[in-house]
Amino acid sequence: MSVSVRIPTILRTYTGGESEVSAEGGTLSEVLDNLDAHYAGIKGRILDEGGDLRRFVNVYVGNDDVRFLDNLGTATPDGTQISVIPAVAGG
Repeated sequence: MSVSVRIPTILRTYTGGESEVSAEGGTLSEVLDNLDAHYAGIKGRILDEGGDLRRFVNVYVGNDDVRFLDNLGTATPDGTQISVIPAVAGG
């Protein structure tokens, strides 16, 4: 299944400056594996050493935060847009 992945500015060094790339996979985990196969190292910036989403990275499938769905097991139907968004802290 082909999906579109929006890449934040901070991770565009992995995608050659592209703000949006295509990836394949039926779940978010499969999409991240596919992304990493084409853009080596990007998955390590999204997932921590334990294989979970990094604390300060938000991932949306469509308009839904995957933390409130099935996390890495969230389905990614053909044509879905996935957004990787670094959390912003401040005060």
